Amino acid sequence: MQDAVATTASAEAAAGPDGTVLTLAGRLDADGTASVWRPAMAAAAGAGRLTVDAARVDYCDGAGIALLAALRVAAAGRPFAVTGLKPGFAALLELVGEPVRPEARQEPRDNLFSRLGRIAYRIGGQMRYQLAFVGETLFYTLDVLRRPRQLRWGDFVTVVEAAGVRAVPIMSLMGFLIGLITAFQSAIPMRRFGADLFVADLVSLSLLRELGPLMAAVMLAGRTGSAFAAEIGTMKVNEEVDALTTMGLVPVRFLVVPRVLAGILVMPFHAMIMNVAGLFGCLVVMMSLGYPPITFYNQLVGATTHGDLLGGLFKAAVFGLLVAGVGCMRGLETTTGAAAVGESTTRSVVSGILLIILSDGLFAVLFFYLDI
Repeated sequence: MQDAVATTASAEAAAGPDGTVLTLAGRLDADGTASVWRPAMAAAAGAGRLTVDAARVDYCDGAGIALLAALRVAAAGRPFAVTGLKPGFAALLELVGEPVRPEARQEPRDNLFSRLGRIAYRIGGQMRYQLAFVGETLFYTLDVLRRPRQLRWGDFVTVVEAAGVRAVPIMSLMGFLIGLITAFQSAIPMRRFGADLFVADLVSLSLLRELGPLMAAVMLAGRTGSAFAAEIGTMKVNEEVDALTTMGLVPVRFLVVPRVLAGILVMPFHAMIMNVAGLFGCLVVMMSLGYPPITFYNQLVGATTHGDLLGGLFKAAVFGLLVAGVGCMRGLETTTGAAAVGESTTRSVVSGILLIILSDGLFAVLFFYLDI
């Protein structure tokens, strides 16, 4: 009578002078393999050579092959052998292959030169992107000026209203307070020398040439430049900018040009509002010092010229170009996530104010050599 086929699996380990011999027997199917997995792996944890005697294994499927492969991996670095395994089962084990031992990667050393190289690479990439953005914006802006029908007038009017008309109250308030505070602070030391009459000259000249355009530009950067960056950044996160590109529309012409032209247009008006409100603030201080309005007017006319006013308005237009351009560029640089939109908004304000101050210094040197 033929012996009955074993329906269970067993694992016996015997330690010898040459290592450990693990004897597997029975059916290495899902149930049998699960019953011998732990004792088999415990035997593989020993030292020395590991030999698996599989001569008494009657059946072996994928679960049994997985056990043999796991034993081979557990014995990595030590001699390992499987003996007595039937040819059909051995072919399955060969399909698994030898375990791949990943080579330890040696991280590159982070020294001064590598850090400087990464910084230079990032700066170079930023400069290349900014140069491409400036060139593309200039090209499409000149194209719109040459063919006004190319401009999206609806968006242009909307931006002018948001950046210009709605900003009049805050610009007026800021200008009045700046003129008031500047005149008051100047009158205290100048009164000691009997020269408080010339407070009107000081405040009017500083407002028309410097404070009016400069403070209006700072307000525009914080109020409108950040809004441009947030709007375009949100569109970039929502993949609306990619949709424009897919439809064959150039994002710079579609989004940037109307905002840049609006910034150039509204900034001289903001500077003028700031100047007028600041002069009213100075007039309040002069009247409190006992000087009538006609005296303030005469000092204002005698101290300033049309060149002072026009020079300030020209600087304001350049400031508007810088603020609007930087806000749009930072918006287009936005990556993914809500935090990226906030980061782009912050960078637009910081970059805008920095460019305003740098360009104002260049204008000061230029006006000095041109005797303006």
